[in-house]
Amino acid sequence: MAVTLDSTITCPQCGFSRSERMPTDACVWFWECPDCGVLLKPKPGDCCVFCSYADTPCPPIQAGDGDCCGTSSEVNP
Repeated sequence: MAVTLDSTITCPQCGFSRSERMPTDACVWFWECPDCGVLLKPKPGDCCVFCSYADTPCPPIQAGDGDCCGTSSEVNP
């Protein structure tokens, strides 16, 4: 299965959207909206901000690993 690395992340606070390249070697647990400055973190049960706020889930989830970066699904500091 091909893994997509580009995803459009959308801020739930202001609606700003931007295409971002997802890393394959690191998790993205926080993303600061460049428009309104809100700091996004994963929703409960999601492993990263891409799985919570983007149109394409992170590469490990796409690949069927079921766990981003080998962490539990409860990665919410």
